[in-house]
Amino acid sequence: MWIELRDIHKYYGPVKANCGVNLTIEPGVTHGILGENGAGKTTLMKILSGYSRKTSGTILVDNSPVYYKTPAQASKLGIGMLYQDPLDFPLMTVLDNFMLGQTAGVVNKNKKFRKIFEKFADSFNFSLHPDVSVKLLTIGERQQLEILRLLVQGIQVLIFDEPTTGISGLQKETLFQALKKLASEGKSVILVSHKLEDVQALCDKITVLRQGTVAGDMERPFRTNTLLEMMFGSLPVPPSRSRAKTGKIVFEMSRVSAAGGRTGLRNCSISIRQGEVIGLAGLEGSGQDVLLRTAAGIKQPSRGSIYLKELKMNGKDYHAFKSHGVTYLPASRLEEGLITGLNIAEHISLLEKQKGFFVRRKAAFQSAEKNIAKFRIKGKPESAIESLSGGNQQRLLLSFLPVDPVLLLMGNPTRGLDMDSTRWVWEYLHQYCIHNTAIVFSSSELDEILMVADRVLVFFDGSIIKDTRTDQTDVHELGRAIAGKT
Repeated sequence: MWIELRDIHKYYGPVKANCGVNLTIEPGVTHGILGENGAGKTTLMKILSGYSRKTSGTILVDNSPVYYKTPAQASKLGIGMLYQDPLDFPLMTVLDNFMLGQTAGVVNKNKKFRKIFEKFADSFNFSLHPDVSVKLLTIGERQQLEILRLLVQGIQVLIFDEPTTGISGLQKETLFQALKKLASEGKSVILVSHKLEDVQALCDKITVLRQGTVAGDMERPFRTNTLLEMMFGSLPVPPSRSRAKTGKIVFEMSRVSAAGGRTGLRNCSISIRQGEVIGLAGLEGSGQDVLLRTAAGIKQPSRGSIYLKELKMNGKDYHAFKSHGVTYLPASRLEEGLITGLNIAEHISLLEKQKGFFVRRKAAFQSAEKNIAKFRIKGKPESAIESLSGGNQQRLLLSFLPVDPVLLLMGNPTRGLDMDSTRWVWEYLHQYCIHNTAIVFSSSELDEILMVADRVLVFFDGSIIKDTRTDQTDVHELGRAIAGKT
């Protein structure tokens, strides 16, 4: 199945997301779409998948122009997309989600699709149980479920938007094996990413987008520096940091246990000092997120003690923690951090203290313009949240951080950000440490933790099994600990 995009344009009001993009996707080829945040990658693929409508241009399937307006119509043509945020129903089971959209009225439908599900899952080595609730799955497992749903619909062109963001190394390996299998079966695989190492490892061909246009194409063997220059215009510089001196202890957990995730948190004891940056590593659901939420007052511990500046915080809620200087930035942008349907200026107005009953729209727009400029967000004050790329949504969340928190807790703060944006974010965050803010963050990228953190805590099955300085360990040692081998 051949796909050709000709002169595709997409405008969101005054914002030009795609400007005259030409792209050809061949069958049996893994094609990488590479670019920095806001380059137009996701927008272009949403147009191809029917999720968004192009402003102008033509899409051809097997040399014939096609016209469709919805993902359902695109899927009938054989085009499907796995989005950054999985489109599933967490309260339903894996099998129920798998059957969604399939032909109704089939006798013994549940039994029939259970066999189909198990056959597909086994062929890709996906260890998904059909009767498990989706809310208990990791992001990587939810991706696997979405792949199976696309395949049972007969999809021939599969689009994966930033699929390795927020998943573990083992899940990434399983995903890549699945994508290679799909390409070997003659299907077209499109990998959208800002991660150069991912597209180089997996793809046969790479198209680079920059500022909404095609900056260039390349086939194997890939030249890294050339690709980086296509993406950024110049070679990006890794984040630099002058290590801040750590001060007195500002936060402590003593033998804390809490429910949540896949394993909960078990008997956790940590001490955090002023100006310290601590990275949390481990397979998804191993306890990192529960620790962050418990430290923010969102979750209550079932046992143990929590102290903030020697003040016992047990039994206090999120607002009490926040009033004492604890700030929490969630990993789930759209589920917890932002409100779909509102624009950037409206989010700013929600953050500001209002006097009286009326919203100061002019002041909100002015503040939004300042945040957009400072955090290099590609959008306008009137831009709806859902029109922003994932990376720009993340930049917006970071712009909400207060000036002087005592403790900054963050779930995957650079999730979806390219190398240049990641460098900028950490240079910005490290300024907090100079003013004695302690930072605790989770990340699936061990290289990032080793580069920016002072200490790393490795979680396994709900417990901290390794606590070490980053200058006294390496990726291989941390990898063994993540697998439970200390």
